[in-house]
Amino acid sequence: MEREADKLIEEVNIKIKEARRVLQGVAHRTPLNHSRTFSRMTGGEVYLKLENLQKTGAFKIRGAYYKISKLAREGVKRVVAASSGNHAQGVAYSASLLGIKSTIVMPRYTPFFKVEATRNYGADVILYGETYDDAYQKALQISRETGAPLIHPFNDTDIIAGQGTIGVEIYEDLEDVDLVAVPIGGGGLISGIAVALKKINPDIKVVGVQPAGAPSMFLSYREGRPVETPHPYSIADGVIVKKPGDKTLAIIRRLVDDIVLVDDEETARAVFLLLERAKVVAEPAGALPLAAMLSGKIPVSEKKAVAVISGGNIDPSLLSRIINQALYMEGRQVKITGVLPDKPGQLKKVIDTVAELGLNIISIEHERVNPLVSPGTAQVTLGLEVPDKNSVTVLLTRLKAKGLDFKIVEW
Repeated sequence: MEREADKLIEEVNIKIKEARRVLQGVAHRTPLNHSRTFSRMTGGEVYLKLENLQKTGAFKIRGAYYKISKLAREGVKRVVAASSGNHAQGVAYSASLLGIKSTIVMPRYTPFFKVEATRNYGADVILYGETYDDAYQKALQISRETGAPLIHPFNDTDIIAGQGTIGVEIYEDLEDVDLVAVPIGGGGLISGIAVALKKINPDIKVVGVQPAGAPSMFLSYREGRPVETPHPYSIADGVIVKKPGDKTLAIIRRLVDDIVLVDDEETARAVFLLLERAKVVAEPAGALPLAAMLSGKIPVSEKKAVAVISGGNIDPSLLSRIINQALYMEGRQVKITGVLPDKPGQLKKVIDTVAELGLNIISIEHERVNPLVSPGTAQVTLGLEVPDKNSVTVLLTRLKAKGLDFKIVEW
């Protein structure tokens, strides 16, 4: 196994050098930005590798373009891929640049904006099946029937090498980097980055991050064999993979120092903080490394650490929900509820008290018809924007002094 892994690593290392030449003028060299805020929050020196600013909004174009460019030189006229998101767009865009037709199979319930983006990059999109695995099997069938090569999202040394160019860029921009944290789905991204960095400096730590609800590589890494997770789920849909590839697993077990898990709440907080503090729009998969640093799953105190923000293609409705949830989690919004006598002037007392404290009302629910509320009363629930939790305590105390008994129902 180790000998096979070493052969794969050497193959990828050679291809990374070629991929760098091929990708010049095609893929952006994305910024590596130092974050004072996240450095302060973690005790380290935190840098963000902003692949969300890459063409198509994610790192995937690197591997896709390198792979398809080699096929184009061989005279291939059409390629096939299966994806529910970033790989689809990377393949479609790359094929279009190279004058090749592409067929992308996407699960039937893929968000509309992802389907349209893929079509706009020139692909023929087929919606098929309930899951990525269904779409992948359909893409395999089309590949066999038409002879069009299947572009695998991760288990391919060309794809791995293309993604590995990120590692070279990180080192060139920060030679004394101590640690690089990378999201993991099928493992193509971290495999390429690990090969690139470890060949330059074996002392650089490379740590992977997966969602707790989709831990296939985490489990496989520990057990030394591909482990399938039958029902993975996470808001980080870009890294949900039931079973990792054998090539990526072999490289990861040889070169990656550790893999950690973060939950969806930690991931959502990282998405929110990236937006608010760094003005960076990241999809949940792209926020995994920062989530691991902020939660302490990856300690970075007194280290120069890079979080690879792998993509920014987030559904606007999901982003809206994450922002709302994070505001409650951070204590910046609150809901309070109480029961008032159902007569004129009672609600005004509440509103006047809120106004006295300079708080902002964002929602009011006034409910008379409720079997849990006594006749002659009404239940009132207020959604408030607040500067801190202490201001809510002061508000509840003042309301109680006026005979209005309210309590917090949601942070």
